[in-house]
Amino acid sequence: MPELPEVETVRRGLQPAMEGARITKAEVRRKDLRFPFQKDFVARLEGQRVIGLGRRAKYLIADLASGDVLLMHLGMSGSFRVINDENGHMPGRFHHARNEDRAHDHVIFHMSSGTAIVFNDPRRFGYMKIVARERIEEEPLMKGLGPEPLGNEFDADMLARACANRKTSLKAALLDQRVVAGLGNIYVCEALFRAHLSPRRLAATLATKKGETTDHARRLVEAIHDVLNQAIKAGGSSLRDHRQTTGELGYFQHSFQVYDREGEKCHTKGCDGIVRRFNQNGRSTFWCPKCQK
Repeated sequence: MPELPEVETVRRGLQPAMEGARITKAEVRRKDLRFPFQKDFVARLEGQRVIGLGRRAKYLIADLASGDVLLMHLGMSGSFRVINDENGHMPGRFHHARNEDRAHDHVIFHMSSGTAIVFNDPRRFGYMKIVARERIEEEPLMKGLGPEPLGNEFDADMLARACANRKTSLKAALLDQRVVAGLGNIYVCEALFRAHLSPRRLAATLATKKGETTDHARRLVEAIHDVLNQAIKAGGSSLRDHRQTTGELGYFQHSFQVYDREGEKCHTKGCDGIVRRFNQNGRSTFWCPKCQK
């Protein structure tokens, strides 16, 4: 499933085509994706100008002039492409042919700018929903989300407070969207490696018994910032379905330090450890047992 860097990459790709333009026509080619479309979905979109395109956790958020908000989630295999030429695509340096079965083009937004934005989703785990902006905080999909890991309010002290007295593992805590929003399995593995912290370490160790922030928390927050910023700059990670809106592949997967590197030598200078994999809370965890403590 796309994580924060992939969703942010898609947002940046859609922003020039969507912001400031009106949705002159909205095509919905089936009754549902993961969830049924609202009965007034098309009516609430057509004619509306997109005044801003943001992101919250793994959701794309299009603010409409009407005061409504269009929430969009990529699911497992969802991708957007922006069409503005005769061939229907904008190939880039890392262009890779998308699914050519247009039966999976489920939603199309025709914009006043002359472009069309197509949502393709073979597995149909993605979804879209329109919510009134004034009720966005009450929306079940948004309610309870923790701070943005790249936001100003997310720092070592906040993370330490969120993890204090938790009996769960550090990795499980970071994957909890109530603790921090948008992190997924790949980037949690990578951040823990960079911070030299074991995924099995208790989350509570980010704070002392007196509630003071530990150096572990500071190192971890710095690692989270670094890995997310580098991944966004690289266009995200393309392991299976992720494509940028131009059709380009993300290439951060070539910078993985531990993820999907089972049996390979550790990249930490001076460490002769071997990257291992184990199952943790139903997910594959990759780590170096020698330098991650």
